[in-house]
Amino acid sequence: MIVQTDEVLTLLAELTTMVGREDPYPRFDRLRRIGPVLRADDGALVVTHHADCAAMVRDPRLGHMPPEMLAFLGFPDWEEHPALRMLFTSMLTADPPRHTRLRRLVSSTFTARRVAALRPAIGAMVDDLLDGLASGKADLVDAFAFPLPVNVIGELLGVPVADRAQFKTLVRDWTRILEVVDGDVLRTADPAAATIMRYLSELADERRRAPGDDLLSALVAVDGLTDDEVVTMAALLFAAGFETTTNLLANSVVALLRHPSQLARLRDEPELAEPAVEELLRWDSPVQIVSRLVNEPVELGGVTIPGGERVVAYLGAGNHDPLRFPDASSLVLDRADNAPLSFGGGIHYCLGAPLARLEAQVALPALVRRFPDLALDCDPVRRDSLSIRGYLAVPVTT
Repeated sequence: MIVQTDEVLTLLAELTTMVGREDPYPRFDRLRRIGPVLRADDGALVVTHHADCAAMVRDPRLGHMPPEMLAFLGFPDWEEHPALRMLFTSMLTADPPRHTRLRRLVSSTFTARRVAALRPAIGAMVDDLLDGLASGKADLVDAFAFPLPVNVIGELLGVPVADRAQFKTLVRDWTRILEVVDGDVLRTADPAAATIMRYLSELADERRRAPGDDLLSALVAVDGLTDDEVVTMAALLFAAGFETTTNLLANSVVALLRHPSQLARLRDEPELAEPAVEELLRWDSPVQIVSRLVNEPVELGGVTIPGGERVVAYLGAGNHDPLRFPDASSLVLDRADNAPLSFGGGIHYCLGAPLARLEAQVALPALVRRFPDLALDCDPVRRDSLSIRGYLAVPVTT
């Protein structure tokens, strides 16, 4: 049975406010207890159980909204909006066979073997950044959580060092359309997307004239990849390569500082690095929500969902489902049989997941070992978003 009650609508409405977004997990728990399939005020269906979220992101009968449907949302001229064009012509929102073709072109860059080979370089970057933190006070986002992943993906893609910092704000402004699409959001997102595309288009032209040993040079050399596809692919890889990892690192540090016994374990037990990152991904996922369009009838939570429905999976809620994670409301760095939904699943499973995991596995233990007295200097500043969960600033003392 699909449930829509005043309580459901109230809880979902609260999640659109900053108060609800600061700590959404109690509301997720209440939604999960109400029923497996809920109806939101905008007509979308919401699933919050781990099993249903996992099934939704893996089922090929659920796909992405075709860009033509943007006309029904009030944007028949969507191609005139750089933010929408960059999103809806990218691999992120593509379905097969186009998604298959685009993903195949870059999947070899992020194999486990290639990513593992980056460990020494990532370790060196981490050490350099930690040297810069020794002054006593810092914003951990500006000084550590952002520069590490942006420099890793910047090196892979071939974005010059001096040009990388500008993308912190540009990508944040562009990704606002993942939360909601309206005129106010587009007034911020469109200029940001236009700047990103213009920059990457010019950089791609430089690589055509003088190829280097980087991913962008490889992309411009691929037969059958249009100029627009090169730019949107580069934009997606670059943005996803640092945005979610920045939030993973910042969310993780805040979680550890608020759970000092678990922080001490990570500092004293190096073998905990891998399971700790999985648990931190589960605890406060950088990606909280994904949506799909039902192309053929599917069953979720014992309910048959007809074609044409839009389904929203609250991954953050699924990550706290006690039916899948015993003692789900506790941070347990050595949690057994952990399977967070944070990187999605199926054909859209995050291409950069191995790289994000490696960066966190190297960075977090190094940080807490170097600074055993690390502490929050004041309350961290949460970004006003539920889809992408992270912090604008994490002031710390070292």
